[in-house]
Amino acid sequence: MGTRTTDISGFYVVGINYKKTDAAIRSQFAISNEQYSHLLSLAPAHHLSELFVLSTCNRTEIYGFADNVRQLAGLLCSATTGDTSTFMEIAYSKRGAEAIEHLFLVSAGIDSQILGDYEIVGQIKQAVKFARENRFVGAFLDRLVNCVLQASKSVKNQTELSGGTVSVSFAAIQYIRSTFADLTGKHILLIGVGKIGRNTCRNMVDYLGMRDITLINRTEASAAELAAETGVGYASLDQLSTYVNKADIILVATNAEEPTLMASHLEGQGEKLVIDLSIPFNVEKSAALLPGVTLVNVDELSKIKDETLQRREAEVPKAKAIIVEHITEFMDWYAMRKHVPVLKAVKTKLKELHTSPLYGQLAGETMSATDDADQQIQRVLNGMATRMRQHNQGGCHYIQAINEYIGG
Repeated sequence: MGTRTTDISGFYVVGINYKKTDAAIRSQFAISNEQYSHLLSLAPAHHLSELFVLSTCNRTEIYGFADNVRQLAGLLCSATTGDTSTFMEIAYSKRGAEAIEHLFLVSAGIDSQILGDYEIVGQIKQAVKFARENRFVGAFLDRLVNCVLQASKSVKNQTELSGGTVSVSFAAIQYIRSTFADLTGKHILLIGVGKIGRNTCRNMVDYLGMRDITLINRTEASAAELAAETGVGYASLDQLSTYVNKADIILVATNAEEPTLMASHLEGQGEKLVIDLSIPFNVEKSAALLPGVTLVNVDELSKIKDETLQRREAEVPKAKAIIVEHITEFMDWYAMRKHVPVLKAVKTKLKELHTSPLYGQLAGETMSATDDADQQIQRVLNGMATRMRQHNQGGCHYIQAINEYIGG
């Protein structure tokens, strides 16, 4: 895979998110599990060896070490339907400390489309886990992600940034509430029971008090399991047309690469509210043109603001202060790690010095026979490490360490 570098100046993130691109554009650069696997298989040919890709409904980002940012973007786009030129025109990129800070902000939900959305943590874990299993996570990324997750946990525990119930799935519930004054007699069809689908189903039961819900999933057993848990109904995929016809509200959370709900399913079926929670879109775009069909996607849902979001915004300064502490801790580790080769060299030299016949003459009587050489060497190295963190004068510290050891 090539030599891994841990020079922070070679660490980049490049990506797109909801701030400058709509869902239609983001869908061109979304990465499925299959595409992620293909992307990693192509990485060696792009001379890349330490990286991971974060792809959600709100963003697609690639983090890693590279000679330049276009190297990472080229790899990402080689596995998507979009091209590198288009991507680079709309993408943002950050390098070194700024790239590290960006990952901390993303993981805490500060950069999420819905402020404080904590689902991003699980998505980061999965993205890094997949890269690690394929041997694309080295010591630097491993330590960085651990620090990032610790910071995110501290933000969640010590602030109200994720307080209340606000997510894309909950925003869908709010939208339904604002559209229907009375849900009596309304039937809901939920297609897809992955993580977002499960959350949406539970929110409908908990916050709308709805039970007239039918779940349809590619794997019927998963739909049956969630139906039993929540007290709603389920049906097989081959009954999709029947339940589309019956439904007043249809939510799609299937996360497929191609549309699951087609315009042909909805044509001539009367008034329907269709909410697409998927990226790429899993409802055929032309369905929005059908008479009686109202099609809403994740970007429109995320415009919903309420008191919960206002309270969360007030917590941002506190969350950022926590993040600064964790970034400082990581950068201290990084600075220390840079000095490891020098410290190892000094340790080797001091051990050689201890066994030299000249050592006894040089040390004189300053070191008693009962002193442990390894302990003294470690004390000298600890002092050297502290000074190296404070002052960038490796050569001077090298000489001082030898003098300290000889002097006892």
